[in-house]
Amino acid sequence: MDNFKNPFRPGAGHLPPYLAGRQIQLDDFKQNILTQEPILKNLIISGLRGVGKTVLLDTLKPLALKEGWIVAGTDLSESASVSEANFSTRLLTDLASAVSNIVLSTQEITSIGFQGKTERVEHHLNYEILNYIYKSTHGLESDKLKAVIKFIWEVCQKHAKGIILAYDEAQNLKDTKEDKQYPLSLLLEITQHAQKNGLPVLLILTGLPTLLTNLVEARTYSERMFHQTILNRLSPEDSREAIVRPIADQNCPVKLTTEAVDQIIEHSGGYPYFIQYICKETYDALIQQQAMGVPLSDIRIRIDEIIRKLDIDFYQARWNRATDKQRNLLNVIAQLDNAEAEFSMKDIEVAMKSSGSKVSASAINVMLKALTEAGLLYKTRHGFYSFAVPMLSHFVKREMGE
Repeated sequence: MDNFKNPFRPGAGHLPPYLAGRQIQLDDFKQNILTQEPILKNLIISGLRGVGKTVLLDTLKPLALKEGWIVAGTDLSESASVSEANFSTRLLTDLASAVSNIVLSTQEITSIGFQGKTERVEHHLNYEILNYIYKSTHGLESDKLKAVIKFIWEVCQKHAKGIILAYDEAQNLKDTKEDKQYPLSLLLEITQHAQKNGLPVLLILTGLPTLLTNLVEARTYSERMFHQTILNRLSPEDSREAIVRPIADQNCPVKLTTEAVDQIIEHSGGYPYFIQYICKETYDALIQQQAMGVPLSDIRIRIDEIIRKLDIDFYQARWNRATDKQRNLLNVIAQLDNAEAEFSMKDIEVAMKSSGSKVSASAINVMLKALTEAGLLYKTRHGFYSFAVPMLSHFVKREMGE
């Protein structure tokens, strides 16, 4: 084990050592999304946290670059959603970073003197130029950004197949009518305008399941603009591949038994982040115990201790946002047979009455709204909810001592 490096990488968007169970999405992107002429459908990748949205997006980007596309984008923070001006700055910055290697013109400059040397200077398509076009264009923010994108394509069409705007954590981008700021509508408008005018501009957004709701609220036609890919947990077969392939590829001298792999699959629920977390903790514990001189035959790794650490690292911060009454409500929901799927307001009311609770329907509604704002639940449709965090019902049961 001296030369063995733990291959597992639990983290926010860290590329796993082996990407399991996403070949269908990769093939669809290459065969159906990138080959559109003209572009009629953009792409949404949605799912719960820990399901691998960011990893998939980061895997799609090199595929697009290889096919000759310009790819611009980053994570969308809350600050980018504050105003249309903030989002415009974000977009200009990302576009400039993607096209800064494009040479607009060259100039020969000769230095002064009897032996003046001639130097060839290249002028690149940088932020200063894009910002100049943006500021010198009259009209609204949308008019300015449309002019910038049109200019970029006029310059780059000989060098590229198209322009991709790829944004992660896109659920953060929202319109706020109270402040009269509409950054999400702005993004949809400039994308649709470019596509209607024959510019190959493709929009890829990834985010939590609330993303599509935000898009529809911003523009009623947005449903027709997008092809939606919903990422779910991995199948048992794909989960097994995600566990055993990195161990084999790294030539680890210690292999997991079939029973150990089955336990990891069960406790991870097939969620890629949980698989990476449990596997990393397993091999970290193995390496640590061996370094302490424990014989291999005596090494013991307890899954319950790993899950307890996962609870603290992944769930605890979200759990701390809930009040005692809200935690009791979450506990009632966690007992539902469909707790890890979609549950209705009626399901909750029936369960509350069965538990002997006298909480009114209006009080439940208030708590559900607060839990949604805290990021523990999300509204799937009218009167229906789901947990916003994978396997939250299992954590709630453990936390409440059941």
